[in-house]
Amino acid sequence: MHVIVLGAGIIGISTAWHLLQQGHDVTVVDRQPDAALETSFANGAQISVSFCEPWANAGAPWKVAKWLLRDDSPLLFRPKLDPHQWRWGLSFLGQCNDAAFERNVRQLVALGRYSHESLKALVADTGIEYQRLERGILHFFSSAADFEAGAQGAELMRRYGVDRRVLGRDEVLAVEPALRAFGPNIHGGTFTPSDESGDAQVFTQKLAALCRQRGATFLYETAVDGIDQAGGHISGVRVRDVHTGLVRTLVGDQYVAAMGSYTAPLLRRLGLWLNIYPAKGYSATMKLKRPGDASVVSLLDDTRKIAISRLGDTIRIAGTAELAGYDTGLDGATARRRCQALVDRYEALFPGVADTSEPNFWTGLRPSTPTNIPYIGRSRIGNLWLNAGHGTLGWTHGAGSGQALAELMSGLRPALSFGFCGEALPAARPFVPVARPSAQQS
Repeated sequence: MHVIVLGAGIIGISTAWHLLQQGHDVTVVDRQPDAALETSFANGAQISVSFCEPWANAGAPWKVAKWLLRDDSPLLFRPKLDPHQWRWGLSFLGQCNDAAFERNVRQLVALGRYSHESLKALVADTGIEYQRLERGILHFFSSAADFEAGAQGAELMRRYGVDRRVLGRDEVLAVEPALRAFGPNIHGGTFTPSDESGDAQVFTQKLAALCRQRGATFLYETAVDGIDQAGGHISGVRVRDVHTGLVRTLVGDQYVAAMGSYTAPLLRRLGLWLNIYPAKGYSATMKLKRPGDASVVSLLDDTRKIAISRLGDTIRIAGTAELAGYDTGLDGATARRRCQALVDRYEALFPGVADTSEPNFWTGLRPSTPTNIPYIGRSRIGNLWLNAGHGTLGWTHGAGSGQALAELMSGLRPALSFGFCGEALPAARPFVPVARPSAQQS
């Protein structure tokens, strides 16, 4: 069948790849001139299967209230006259209890494990290189109270089979000696050796190139203006050339909505009310002046709630979430402060290691749900499928979300316990990565 995939980020391109692997014809549509130029462009670079706790927990409402008046807070909620924001916020509060937290963790871990296996199989199949480092993720704490809370979180994750180890200060510095200058401020940490890091943009663009080699059609610089339906099915997608303004209708057999935060407003026109709201995140990428003194293990700084990942001779610092609508600007006072805070924190952790004079700042909209669980599966419109709402875990869950949806669309049942949206699913089957001829040889 012919499938039209709307969106060329990590989710859309992974979906396209696995649809091609299932033998389908694929067309990918995106308004940007290449893949991965929006939310997948400069994220935190972490494949964090073991660090996937939902934002919503019993202590979250107090923390959010405490952060309301701080421009530099890790999670900033800016109330707007937007019913979709308030709907999201009230749903989020409804998830702030222990039972919902554990239920959501179970789902996220299942998807994360499945996705990690999918990613490893895909990389083995294609040979894609993307500054991958299989060195784990180290989460360090600067206060005794935060360290105690982190140790409790590690115990919860171990109940789901996650190997998250609790480390004392000396053990933290043994895992990542580059932290030694900051060592006196570290009370301890947790470490998951199975996690990894890498450049999501590089990976996604290389996978898109392989999709093209496999026969996929790419319509870049093509905006989606609307979706038409007739008789309970999608009859076509109206798209517009961003340069000429020419509008035409694309017709396929099946359609996939994978447009990140923009999926929700597009589908509301069809009467589909996905509870996805954008969380504006920031990153700074800097060249290293002293690469030998920079961290190699991917880090989570609990105090500032930021991720730090090594990408060759550069360092990426990413974090914060701002629930303030669809603004992607970097020029406002708040944006400038939040960007500079990333640079200042890195300099405090690793003095003189990076060139802080010319940081590359970026912001993107993470498509977040109140549970942090994405929508994957069939919508109530028969030939429209969903793959959106991955929040901060798009890179972590991208490969598996693409494979799972491609399997569902092909009449198969993905081998994971996950609440796919849509109708009753086929019987489960064991997950066995399939060895295929190298994409580089096809």
